Amino acid sequence: MTAYELYAIRYATRAGTRSANFVGGGPHDGPMPMDYFIWLAKSPERTFVIDLGFTAEVAAQRKRDYVRCPTEGLAMPGVNAAEVEDVAITHLHYDHVGTFERFPRARFHLQDEEMAYATGRYMRHKRFNDGYEVDDVVGMVRLAYKDRVRFHRGDAELAPGLSVHHIGGHTAGLQCVRVCTQRGWVVLASDASHYYEHFEAGRAFTTVFHVGQTIEGYDTLYRLADSPRHIVPGHDPLVTRRYPAASRELEGIAVRLDVQPAGD
Repeated sequence: MTAYELYAIRYATRAGTRSANFVGGGPHDGPMPMDYFIWLAKSPERTFVIDLGFTAEVAAQRKRDYVRCPTEGLAMPGVNAAEVEDVAITHLHYDHVGTFERFPRARFHLQDEEMAYATGRYMRHKRFNDGYEVDDVVGMVRLAYKDRVRFHRGDAELAPGLSVHHIGGHTAGLQCVRVCTQRGWVVLASDASHYYEHFEAGRAFTTVFHVGQTIEGYDTLYRLADSPRHIVPGHDPLVTRRYPAASRELEGIAVRLDVQPAGD
């Protein structure tokens, strides 16, 4: 089985509070910032980018603290966005697909249900459409017409040692990515679990299409990962504290997820 090097690359951040991050709030509010990541899986044979972040323009519009363009983050461990051939898009929210135009050779792997959801009846409601940028969705539709979107329905192996799995919940077509590494099967939860606390406590993030699918999705994460320590949430600043930097130069920028986290 192919074993991948696996990286989380941080490109933006924002302030936040606990009450804004959990359905039902909680008795004790307080600061709970959010980080934004893309992910990179590399083997001698294949390179996969997982999600694409957003642009500086969208960061200004949505009042996010932009650290660097995601493509600059990829370049630091030696990946040129212009040469990437495979990108797994976990869902079409603005912070997961926004730099797609900077990947001119890529095939984009997406769930059927996500495209249907992002272009369907629920998008007339601000409650559901607020997480999308219309230009990103239209851009992905245009790429589908150019045969550059590979649609999947449920579970699919993209290459030996790397697969996607439909979760739903946060959006109707959200998928996670399972990656074989030297420490075993690691699951990139993306927004199936924004923070460690979501899947550990069985709670849901406030931006959600289907709460039931979100909660049951945690069972899928546990099933796919070799252990709870092999689940990587999508937005938790703890990721960059628990995992070692990819190099001294990449301290605070990119961490290695294919090595044991602190405490193991």
